[in-house]
Amino acid sequence: MEILEMNYINFRNLEDRNIRFSPRFNLFFGKNGQGKTSILEAIYFSATGKSFRTAKNTELIKYNKEKMGSYILYRDLISEKSQSVKMDKNKKEYNYNGKKIIFDEFYGKVNVVTFIPEDIELITGSPIVRRTFFDGEIAQSNYDYFKDLKDYNKILKIRNKYLKEKKNQDELFSIYEDKFIKLAARLMKKRFEYVKNISIILNLNYRKLFDEKKELSLKYENFLGDLKGLDLNTIEEKVVEKIAHYRKQELKYGFSMIGPQKDDFKFILNSKEAKSYSSQGEKKSIIFSLKLSEIDMVIREKRETPIFIIDDISSYFDSIRKENIINYLKRRELQVFISSTSNLEIESKDFEINKGEIQNGAV
Repeated sequence: MEILEMNYINFRNLEDRNIRFSPRFNLFFGKNGQGKTSILEAIYFSATGKSFRTAKNTELIKYNKEKMGSYILYRDLISEKSQSVKMDKNKKEYNYNGKKIIFDEFYGKVNVVTFIPEDIELITGSPIVRRTFFDGEIAQSNYDYFKDLKDYNKILKIRNKYLKEKKNQDELFSIYEDKFIKLAARLMKKRFEYVKNISIILNLNYRKLFDEKKELSLKYENFLGDLKGLDLNTIEEKVVEKIAHYRKQELKYGFSMIGPQKDDFKFILNSKEAKSYSSQGEKKSIIFSLKLSEIDMVIREKRETPIFIIDDISSYFDSIRKENIINYLKRRELQVFISSTSNLEIESKDFEINKGEIQNGAV
């Protein structure tokens, strides 16, 4: 997959511009605070309809402007396609090949993997940070998971409302609970399978790039324990057993005490949890290995390479790690977008950014 060009209007502090990209490396460089990250964010936003920096859509609209829009032309395995997002302070509009569509149809058409400094929170942050991340990655390549997750979150809110009001004897509650059980089992099985597959790739990437003497794995923690060898029906049965066990407590506290909303994902380096025992350098290397593994998983699931976005690589890694990463990426058939405060001395299309304006390289 390759993004051919992008157009944006009133996006953050950027001057309106149309940009044509290289099919391989695209480097955005300049001093801090000039808009490099905003351009990478515009690429991600055009591809996914989301920001990797904020959940507040209004922050993306340029100061004193009412509307914002971004457009990309891209090429997949079949043909050239286009998609765009238009937004004001009240709503978003998604378009694909000139036709208005809903977000559910928009998300996942262009697969993107990002590596940003804030990703260190995937190790140091709370479980919700990791759940949100892995849910997004699985959903990007698997529409059934995307739909199940959306439905589960709706059912969870309804179930919690019934528990809070002590209406567990209502006929409707049993209908919602049955849906809750089935959706929970499907989400957990898919998460388990994803973790099992990506963990193997994660270890290979970490050892190949950073330390061949250490073993890295990803552990999926859930309220049922190890799901190895369990089919969907067995997982459903175990969910039912757990619900029966926690029924009194759920009614007492008025919310669901079990379910995928409680799951966590933990990185284990040499049999120790990375959050507590790994150095900062090791944590950074773990996250970058994870991102490369995401790329491999997208290729595995969709038979197509995703776009790779790397923000602020020059300040995030030391010279040795940075050189290893660049050399690795040179060997991969990927379109890469990188921001840096310095010249990386790679064969790339270079865009110098100054006060939100591209000084050269846009055409």
